[in-house]
Amino acid sequence: MEQNGFVQATKKSAELQVRTRILARVRMEELDCGKTDTPQSPEMCYFCTFTSIRRLLNSCHILAFSIFMNVKTPSPRKQTTKGAAVPDRDISTVSVITLGCSKNTTDSEILMGMIQAHDMKFVDAKDADAVIINTCGFIDRAKEESIQTIFAAIQQKKQLAGDGKQQKLIVAGCLSQRYGDDLRKEMPEVDHFFGESDFENVVKSLTPNFKYSLLGERVLTTPPHFAYLKISEGCDNPCSFCAIPIIRGGHRSRTPEKILEEASFLVRKGVKEIILIGQDLTNYGYDLGGQRSLADLLQRLSDVQGVEWLRLMYAFPAKFPKDILPVMAERTNIAKYLDMPLQHASTNVLKSMRRGITRNTTETLLGEIRDAVPGIALRTTFIAGYPSETEADFEELCAFVEQQRFDRVGVFEYSQEDDTYAHILGDPIPADVKQQRSQRIMDIQREISLEKNEAKIGTRIKVLIDEAFTSDDGTVEYQGRSEADAPEVDNEIFVHSSDSLTKPLATGDFVIAEIYDAAEYDLFGEVVEVL
Repeated sequence: MEQNGFVQATKKSAELQVRTRILARVRMEELDCGKTDTPQSPEMCYFCTFTSIRRLLNSCHILAFSIFMNVKTPSPRKQTTKGAAVPDRDISTVSVITLGCSKNTTDSEILMGMIQAHDMKFVDAKDADAVIINTCGFIDRAKEESIQTIFAAIQQKKQLAGDGKQQKLIVAGCLSQRYGDDLRKEMPEVDHFFGESDFENVVKSLTPNFKYSLLGERVLTTPPHFAYLKISEGCDNPCSFCAIPIIRGGHRSRTPEKILEEASFLVRKGVKEIILIGQDLTNYGYDLGGQRSLADLLQRLSDVQGVEWLRLMYAFPAKFPKDILPVMAERTNIAKYLDMPLQHASTNVLKSMRRGITRNTTETLLGEIRDAVPGIALRTTFIAGYPSETEADFEELCAFVEQQRFDRVGVFEYSQEDDTYAHILGDPIPADVKQQRSQRIMDIQREISLEKNEAKIGTRIKVLIDEAFTSDDGTVEYQGRSEADAPEVDNEIFVHSSDSLTKPLATGDFVIAEIYDAAEYDLFGEVVEVL
């Protein structure tokens, strides 16, 4: 994406200037936190800035009441701006900076499509009339990155103003959806704050001549051969650690007609792999007709001419719709892949997490999935250091990972989130213990991944080419993925063309590669056929 240079620049900044009023609201003992060598300095690292803002925003009175009364925490999804102000100057160039997950990526692409339909061009942030930051507010690390990026953009805006150039700064997305009122008070340099998916008002803040944007007018920021397709928004699951329902509200399925129309649009744009996303794919359709209908949607999507791979991300294990399994097994263009975050294996922890499933039912479900879809690659994620996780619970999780031998595993260290059910449990497990537990799980998985990869040596695998690059010796090499690998989060396959192939490969090509070497998270092969 064109804005990546700006994002990288913000990450290189270790400390950011903090405004006087934020500094005044942080107690002196908080400054002596070990995060900076000059605790009495008028400057403070962005970690302390975030800590102070988080302290101001922390409010768990409603949470505590809802737990004791056994009612669901409210989901305050009000937009942070009711209407967009009329622009006070012409906006002809825009830069959109996207932080967070693939769902944010699709939101930015839709927004960019609307902006492009209004004849504005996309440029680098330093050259833009307006900068839009689509923030993430999911866990502490994501919030820190969002706040750091906003402060860096404010600094850039001030520098440009010193050179006589006015730049509008707009903050949107999950962080401003959740904390917009507080951020507005602390960051007056930001011209507008908007909530997540408030695309119309964002565009209205750029132009007085707003016009309707047709469905599917997305500006793809992924490589042209794959794209994310959001089939639902929000979540109804009551997970104790998760703020998604608070930020994005309850589950809302898009109609099949709109999804199919957008899939056809993506194919016309040259997309070969469509990755289905949502906070919970497996609840798709329940709000439309009273029953889950993901299986029917998969059948209809796999019938779209030109869709070569369909991939499913973010399935929920409780009440898993098993009728999707025969569809996945029968349809050759549905990747034999499932991302299903399990979060833990101890029944005690799962109960506290409000996951609606036990270890036994989890193991039964995994067995049924593997039996119904032979060769399926299972990806999952776990949380290390949940407040009620004992040493015994953690040992049970480690044994579970060793037993199940997942194809792909990710681990998050527990992040205490305001207004969630788990917030009242505190955050008793030290950060270094969380990190040690997370590392141990990944060490276990690293060995499993290496064994699985080494077993592929000598086999032939279908590979989608993502990128071409020149190696140190001047030869052209290619990086791609199998159907067992989602982009950005899973393994990669590095291949080179055999002497019998005279035509250079292009990104988006499907090839057959013979694997001759393996590492923990990489495979190496030779292309023997272009499909």
